[in-house]
Amino acid sequence: MAGSSSSKTVVYGAIGANVAIAVAKFVAAFFTGSAAMLSEGIHSLVDSGNGLLILLGLSRSARPADDEHPFGHGKELYFWTMIVAVLIFAVGGGISLYEGWIHIKNPAPLSDPTWNYWVLGLAVVFEGVACTLAYREFNKTRGDAGFWQALRASRDPAVYAILLEDLAALVGLLIALAGVFFGHLLNNPYLDGSASLAIGVLLIGMAVFMLTETRGLLVGEGVDAATLASLRALAAAEPAVARLHPPLSMYLGPQEAILALDVRFRPELSAAETVAATARLEHAIRAKHPEFTRIFVEAQSVNPSVPAGA
Repeated sequence: MAGSSSSKTVVYGAIGANVAIAVAKFVAAFFTGSAAMLSEGIHSLVDSGNGLLILLGLSRSARPADDEHPFGHGKELYFWTMIVAVLIFAVGGGISLYEGWIHIKNPAPLSDPTWNYWVLGLAVVFEGVACTLAYREFNKTRGDAGFWQALRASRDPAVYAILLEDLAALVGLLIALAGVFFGHLLNNPYLDGSASLAIGVLLIGMAVFMLTETRGLLVGEGVDAATLASLRALAAAEPAVARLHPPLSMYLGPQEAILALDVRFRPELSAAETVAATARLEHAIRAKHPEFTRIFVEAQSVNPSVPAGA
């Protein structure tokens, strides 16, 4: 599908940038002894592995439905995104905090920082390109919503996870640059370790956000309030509908959701008219909300002798 292809392009771009940057950062850390640069190298290496895991999730989620998985494998992507968030928390954030603490306890004077400046400058360029690709893809589905509102509402981890990683990488690069620069300017080796601690806190914060968002999708999050309101409006626009009970929905993947409707039709309708009204309602829903790939309608006529809501 086109959406899946675009998501993969974003992931491939992020992996390529992160691999090149990780190598450069580790080389610079080796020659300069910078804790912040080592943390940044670990950050880029973890991001590269995370990109591969998201690609794995995209591949496995695209498998067709079978007898054991009648609704498909779309949630595979959410599972692997959860693993990515755990790795960022434990490996990226944990090691950065550890390295920062070690360098604060046992500070060592930095050597010539020229390596760091070159690598950080190139890294900003590469990460900027990767972040731009992810941001453009994110904007395609953002609409008029604000950035954070759209980020929390996004159902495509292949886009929002990579965008978050790229944004965190850019902020981390600025923190590392500040640590190296002010550490030499003020002849204070503690600032380098402090920068590593700050990068660790940044990664842990991003991981917690990803865990929170992905958890909701993994355990069965439904559509948002605006979509529910739209479903009620579509049902109200159908003359044959007398009452609609609260719709039940759940995301099966970034562009795939299931919808169950309990509809009460007017009592004077014949069976054939009820079937036709059901078909019209399903068509109207799919036309406005194509993410509902499976719609189940429980259609019943209203019994005048039974009070409403019974």
